[in-house]
Amino acid sequence: MKRFSSPLAALAMLSLVASTPAVHADSGGDQGEARKERKAGNIMSIRQIEQMVLPRMAGKQYLGPDYDSAAMAYRLKFIQDGKVYFVDVDARTGRIIGQSR
Repeated sequence: MKRFSSPLAALAMLSLVASTPAVHADSGGDQGEARKERKAGNIMSIRQIEQMVLPRMAGKQYLGPDYDSAAMAYRLKFIQDGKVYFVDVDARTGRIIGQSR
């Protein structure tokens, strides 16, 4: 790491870093809600859902999940040949409840 030539430069850099807002996932939002529901045993884990859905989506690249706490559903996102596909899954049962084509 580079050393600063003066304490004033180091202080200026430190104040810049301290004033920059942190960018991170909100632990409270839908993802936090999914963790809470999973720990309570109310929904299946995303890993269980993926094990059921991914084999059915052969040829498509998996981009990742989202969780909708109001619907208690996961939305898995895929892409193939530039087209995006979504698969909505009931988080309580693992049943596919919607799919875009």
